[in-house]
Amino acid sequence: MTTHDILKILQEDIHTTIIATIDNQGLLYTCAIDMMLLEDDYLYFLTAKGKSFYQRLMNHPYIALTGLKGEDTMSSISISLQGKVKSIGHEKLVDIFQKNLYMADIYSAEVRDALEVFQIYEYSGEYFDLSQKPIFRQSFSVGSKIRKQGYFVTEKCIGCQKCYHICPQKCINIAVKPIVIQQNHCLHCGKCYEVCPVQAIKKEGV
Repeated sequence: MTTHDILKILQEDIHTTIIATIDNQGLLYTCAIDMMLLEDDYLYFLTAKGKSFYQRLMNHPYIALTGLKGEDTMSSISISLQGKVKSIGHEKLVDIFQKNLYMADIYSAEVRDALEVFQIYEYSGEYFDLSQKPIFRQSFSVGSKIRKQGYFVTEKCIGCQKCYHICPQKCINIAVKPIVIQQNHCLHCGKCYEVCPVQAIKKEGV
């Protein structure tokens, strides 16, 4: 999937996300926030200037969010991202209300000047699909580098295949040496790292 495909699922199919922000004392807060608009791989949401959420965004313009869809755990798809946000004032406010008609029932025209639109403009994230077997994960980014994370096999590998036999997703290619962990299907459980007798597996970012 392209990054845009993933973001479209987040904005249209999931829509309501949980966003984490930080206050001036370093305490974390979460809010349920709708992703209102997607344009050119930038996501947009809004909030009222009178809310504590707004002040946290202005003082510390960095967020982490997760959106989830699915009837149960084994049919779930989640999308998470971390990145920078900035207020763009009333820009795109009309577009947001046209695309999200339910907003008119929340904010009448007389009070919409209390709202500000925020753009998520520099971020990285991950798409995680638990409904597949093996599971599927894909990293993405816009305006920033994808952070390398997972378990990787080095040249120290002796080909014993202990990692393959314990892997819950069987996502290790043992036809080559050193063996190769298929990153898009890895659960990041770390069992391969634990059982390797020669410490040939390294972990990064997990």
